Amino acid sequence: MSLILAIESSCDEMAMAVLKDKREFLSSVVASQIDVHALYGGVVPEIASRKHVECVSLVLKETLKQAKISVDEIDAIAVTKGPGLVGSLHIGLQAAKTIAMAYHKPLIGVHHIAGHIYANNYEQDMIYPSLCLVVSGGHSELVLLKAPFEFEVIGTTLDDAVGEAYDKVGRVLNLPYPGGPVIDKMASMGNHIYDLPIPLDDDSYNFSFSGLKSAVINLNHKANQRGEIINKDDLATSFQDVVIEILVNKTIRGAKAYGVKQVMLAGGVSANRGLRKAMEIAVNKLDEVELLLPPMSCCTDNAMMIALAAKEMYDLKMFSDLSLGIKPNIDLENESFSEVNRNG
Repeated sequence: MSLILAIESSCDEMAMAVLKDKREFLSSVVASQIDVHALYGGVVPEIASRKHVECVSLVLKETLKQAKISVDEIDAIAVTKGPGLVGSLHIGLQAAKTIAMAYHKPLIGVHHIAGHIYANNYEQDMIYPSLCLVVSGGHSELVLLKAPFEFEVIGTTLDDAVGEAYDKVGRVLNLPYPGGPVIDKMASMGNHIYDLPIPLDDDSYNFSFSGLKSAVINLNHKANQRGEIINKDDLATSFQDVVIEILVNKTIRGAKAYGVKQVMLAGGVSANRGLRKAMEIAVNKLDEVELLLPPMSCCTDNAMMIALAAKEMYDLKMFSDLSLGIKPNIDLENESFSEVNRNG
């Protein structure tokens, strides 16, 4: 039996969880700051780190209380080391290192995106090789997993991440922050009547959402100049349809090219119901390929996903020492098991 205490603080959530063995969670606590940052239309890094300092001890206490264990019973401490906001990452890492040092527990530094990917391990085993579409406020990537903790990024965003584009379109439409969930809901009620460009519709696996975002802004601006009323539900539908089309098409093409056995979604935008449904329909048309989706509770930032990735690392003995520092721009491919072993 193993007990892993995981800490996630890469952005505006301070989250902790205790994982028993492979997928039994004894506790999961998330202190969200979304109401605070909504006042500014986005995350303010200085405020995020300050709020983390205020609540880190309380979150730890509540996490252990819910799990009905003491720190002494923990087998390892896992923590997000990057990517993320510098100040926010520091708070979580220093808490993890303090606990590890004081109680002589091994430390596991986890890549934030690896956590999102391994959230797919929550309900059933991941099958290799697999292809994961990572979509969030800061990331849009296609990641090939050849084996446990063996990552190859075959496509990435050239500009805005898809979640960032959602939030910016949300601001144009005067929607509450974050815009993604609201647009997803509106898209289910509208019609695709606005002509928007399909971004970076080429043979690569890369993404680009800056032009699509600009097209929405320009369409809205011109309508306002002419005194026309934009149907927000219809614009949300038109925007989301284009986003989903390019995400699904490139993922399916990659799944065929690399002969994967499983397609997965990961990241905050993986909670988008329109995307989940479209990907399900597309994957069902493939032979001997299954779709694996993270539960809604594991889509946005949380410590359960960090614990699930850490469990894989624990079994592979991928530990960190107390010299571990934060890595705000860390490369996912460098976190592969083979790369870690090669670099010592």
